[in-house]
Amino acid sequence: MRTSEIFNNKTVLSLEIFPPRRTASIGIIYKTLEELQGLNPDFISVTYGAGGSETNTATLEIASAIKNNYGIESVAHLPCINLNKDEVLNMLEGFKQAGVENVLALRGDVNPALVPKQDFRYASDLVSFIKENGDFNIIGACYPEGHSESSSLLDDIRNLKIKVDAGTDQLITQLFFDNSYFYSFRERASVAGINVPIEAGIMPVVNKRQIERMVSLCGVKLPKKFVTMMERYENNPEAMRDAGIAYAVDQIVDLIAQGVDGIHLYTMNNSYIAKKIYAAISTLLVA
Repeated sequence: MRTSEIFNNKTVLSLEIFPPRRTASIGIIYKTLEELQGLNPDFISVTYGAGGSETNTATLEIASAIKNNYGIESVAHLPCINLNKDEVLNMLEGFKQAGVENVLALRGDVNPALVPKQDFRYASDLVSFIKENGDFNIIGACYPEGHSESSSLLDDIRNLKIKVDAGTDQLITQLFFDNSYFYSFRERASVAGINVPIEAGIMPVVNKRQIERMVSLCGVKLPKKFVTMMERYENNPEAMRDAGIAYAVDQIVDLIAQGVDGIHLYTMNNSYIAKKIYAAISTLLVA
């Protein structure tokens, strides 16, 4: 099933997981999936690996298992900066053979250790290529606070419009911690004529190191109340975990009340946190 069709009927809840490191057994992720299955997510996306690491084999295997073994729609991440056209075609064929109908088309992170290939400079190039060479539902990334490489919010929304016009069927935002950025972004997108479903990406923060890494990678801004929370509980891991869950729940409750199309929860492969959040918001996800 194309995940973009689910938005016609409900507030969507989706989850994101990532393949285990190469030194770990892939079987680890299936225990997590068994625990996440009970949350009845509308779909689960599988990342390709941070920093351009080549984990496409694991991505395909896990995405196929989610769809065919667990009966949940899956989304395979596909970053293009380090791939050529033949490699993308091979991956699309693998997705097709596995019954994976949904692809998250990304430019991907620039890895200083790798020289980027030139077939796909932007995610919009990949979107067009997928449309020309397959029958997939295509998901794109978007940035409520603007992409870190954009010169302005206006420039960012113009580039997003290009990506949507190229054939993107739905969008998932980068994480954010201040909902006002999402609402402003949603308004800019509407004015620009971007009318596809937009899911809000939410990441529960459970330790200080995690948020410092996210700020470094994504450039997201931290509201004062979030910083205060982090400073108060940073030396108490259990309290920090619970506070991070509560903060994410507050964000999600507000987003649903404001008519968000869906919530995409970055689980960090932590089923405990995902289950706690689901228990708090499940009654709000009404048809």
